[in-house]
Amino acid sequence: MEFQLTEEQQMVRKMAREFAERDVAPKARELDAESRWPTELVKGMAELGLLGVAVPEEFGGAGMDNVSYALAIEEISRACASTGVIMSVNNSLVCDPLNKFGSDAQKKEWLTPLASGEKLGCFGLTEPSSGSDASDMQTVAVKDGDEWVIDGSKNWITNGPHADMILVFCCTDRSQGARGTTAFIVPKGTPGFNPQPADHKLGIHAAHSCTMFFENCRIPDSLRVGEPGMGFKIAMSTLDGGRIGIAAQALGIAQAAFEKAVAYSQERKAFGEPLAKKQAIQFKIADMAMELDAARVLILRAAWMKDQAVKDKSVRHTQQSAMAKLYASEMATRVTHQALQIFGGYGYSKEYDMERHYRDARITEIYEGTSEIMRIVIAATALKG
Repeated sequence: MEFQLTEEQQMVRKMAREFAERDVAPKARELDAESRWPTELVKGMAELGLLGVAVPEEFGGAGMDNVSYALAIEEISRACASTGVIMSVNNSLVCDPLNKFGSDAQKKEWLTPLASGEKLGCFGLTEPSSGSDASDMQTVAVKDGDEWVIDGSKNWITNGPHADMILVFCCTDRSQGARGTTAFIVPKGTPGFNPQPADHKLGIHAAHSCTMFFENCRIPDSLRVGEPGMGFKIAMSTLDGGRIGIAAQALGIAQAAFEKAVAYSQERKAFGEPLAKKQAIQFKIADMAMELDAARVLILRAAWMKDQAVKDKSVRHTQQSAMAKLYASEMATRVTHQALQIFGGYGYSKEYDMERHYRDARITEIYEGTSEIMRIVIAATALKG
């Protein structure tokens, strides 16, 4: 097996790391404390091609592969998890489905400015009464001549307060169940489309999310993505890729916590010697190092398989993406927990970054598929044989 990154992949990782350490990390604590949207960092990512990493250059993207994307997400999230998930949503949940399922006109009008960072997008699947059960949505779209009329609501929409458009999923034929779901582009400013104020959350404070209401919101049929009834297929395909991004975000959070815990254990003395000399601390560090490497291998495998799927439509990475997301997210919770324990009381203080990493890690087990849903996905694939 070949584990060596290509020269291009190494360059992308180096570029993302330099940007993260120079521009992102110094602002991360401030962004978290103030819940401030990182306008300047989003602009910086756009200039580096990080908002459309795997989108072809003809549509405004960087034209790189999904392994490069995963590497970049890890580096950005290592510095600031909020900035990392803003990048992930635009890449995985907006650009990717438009690249796969959008019409030529939609790619020209929407994908190109989204991938280049001229515009920012968000993804609307979750509702107040249907999170994990995405097939039971209450938001409806009714055909009226050459238009669709959307009514309903979506919540926890990351990037929502700042996005220029939403890729929203609506029930268009309830008798067909999941097959009666259709995807639409709704531009910001469309009458009847009303984003609400940003949510107050435990972590990722600078990555604003919100509830969105649709009240008699009319859009032309030209903004329908894919055929009527294809929405659930589009959503599930999109989440297969999105889970790689969240797994990489979780890995970046955990890597940051690990590095700081290792450094602190070598500096802090207890009972006359550095903490790092204590076997109890060494065991924690060993376990964290092993789990980080295991997560990284799962993530890179899933990203590599997604790249293979671009060339060969018969290749599926649903199970591999779910494994990467499940393991990396739960690993991030375990690693940040142990890293904070190494810091002791200082880890609980806002004077240090450790408590931020601890809070930021928790959401990775929930969004884009909870750990429980990931286990269902993995088991379903395994049981098919």
